Amino acid sequence: MTTIDYRDYEKMSPFEIKDALIKLAKRSSQKSTQVLLNAGRGNPNWIATKPREGFFLFGQYALSESRRTMDNPTAGVAGMPQQKDIAERLKTWLEKHAEMEGADFLSRMVDHAVRGFGFDADAFVFELTDSIIGDNYPVPDRMLVHAEQVAHRYLMWAMCGDKVPPGKFDLYAVEGGTAAMCYIFKSLIANRILKKGDTIALGTPIFTPYIEIAELEDYAFKAVHIKAKQENRFQYSDEEIKKLEDPKIKAFFVVNPGNPTSMAIDAPTMKKIVDLVKKKRPDLLLLTDDVYGTFVPGFRSLMAELPENTIGVYSYSKYFGCTGWRLGVIAIHEKNILDSMISQLPARDLEALDKRYISITLEPRKLKMIDRIVADSRDVALNHTAGLSLPQQVMMTMFSISELMDTEKLYQKACMDICHSRVDSLLEGLPLDVQPNPNFAYYYGTIDFEFWLRRYVGEDMVKWLKKNVHPLDLVFKLAEDHAIVLLNGGGFDAPNWSVRVSFANLTDDVYDDIGRAVRAVGRSYVDAFNASTKKGK
Repeated sequence: MTTIDYRDYEKMSPFEIKDALIKLAKRSSQKSTQVLLNAGRGNPNWIATKPREGFFLFGQYALSESRRTMDNPTAGVAGMPQQKDIAERLKTWLEKHAEMEGADFLSRMVDHAVRGFGFDADAFVFELTDSIIGDNYPVPDRMLVHAEQVAHRYLMWAMCGDKVPPGKFDLYAVEGGTAAMCYIFKSLIANRILKKGDTIALGTPIFTPYIEIAELEDYAFKAVHIKAKQENRFQYSDEEIKKLEDPKIKAFFVVNPGNPTSMAIDAPTMKKIVDLVKKKRPDLLLLTDDVYGTFVPGFRSLMAELPENTIGVYSYSKYFGCTGWRLGVIAIHEKNILDSMISQLPARDLEALDKRYISITLEPRKLKMIDRIVADSRDVALNHTAGLSLPQQVMMTMFSISELMDTEKLYQKACMDICHSRVDSLLEGLPLDVQPNPNFAYYYGTIDFEFWLRRYVGEDMVKWLKKNVHPLDLVFKLAEDHAIVLLNGGGFDAPNWSVRVSFANLTDDVYDDIGRAVRAVGRSYVDAFNASTKKGK
């Protein structure tokens, strides 16, 4: 094996280490008959077809509407769509193009919007038509009127299980979950809700950017880790939850279901968090990133249980196979502690915020936190051009409404079946005895060498592993010996001697190969341990 100084990689994100692993795996693949298998990223290899068919067909209709007002085919110039009677024109147009893929979806979509939401047909169809053309700035800049209502109902299904909280959430459509994270961190600091050097809590293991952003000099947060250990089926223990009682902790950030664990917070643990917040920490700010929630039947988010305390982040990327579309939302309940916190700031801070936002409102102190995030995302001065691009909002609307129309949840079942079959294949290749868990999303898997070697070989084996094997050796050995790319768990604050495998981005038939490769690496360590034991004797 190539000699590698792992110390060079110890401070790097797993997503950056991945690039080195891919290079190593490519060389390995070129020297052998092995096929490079990159299960390091969570980009799904399936897509939702029906809303896309509707989107691309609707673009043709929108062009025809533009040509109604002005048409110079020679120069390639057209006008802007007009609202009056547009729904009827769409109906007629779809009848003429009924055989085309997407026509039936569009007809059902408009009918569902009118019947299910009470929308005016012309207003709804015009919003979509003008938006897919992309000839105007977003108005409202936070999110289009109809698009927000559709996305809100989708979120209530995706995040709230069988019990939707009273009131509503204000949504800000953003460029995926990554943009949401950046905007939220920035605005929390700008509005003095969090200050540089404050103490926050992270529910670990966690998506690495939450760890890395908190450590940046811009924030320099002191992080308390609330650990979900494999021994506790990746749930927070009573002892860990108790840490949140400390009033120094201003906010608690979680990814639920977890990344890399894919485990959702179970009902008993959720109740303990809810009780703690309600009885002891009503001032605790919660941020929950729930992109994988749709892969857990009946999933309930913290935003459903504690809406007033929670900032919700959701990305459409994984469920609909649309990472390239960059679609996400920030959700804050209309009644929330953030607005209250701002109103109670010292006079000096309020005056500073008045000055910050006076260019966009006559009454800065009435500006809600969700609208402050919108403004801060464009450095306030460019607030008038804020907002997610309108064609993206149309795609988001069609993704949302496609799920709402799917009353039998055929799409959700199909996505779940894909992930489940791949997990089964991996376990067959390992093999490991893993009990079913209703809170497991099946999107990622965390294979903890330390945990399994302790169970199957013993504590002496674990002591030897920690003394003789660098944690990064696991992923580098998989890349060099087997042309397989997985991510190191330690970078997510998962156990150091663990790896994360994605069940989303490779074909079903390769996961048993990955399982066998992981088993081979584990066996090599056991063989080395046994050899050293015999030599010691």
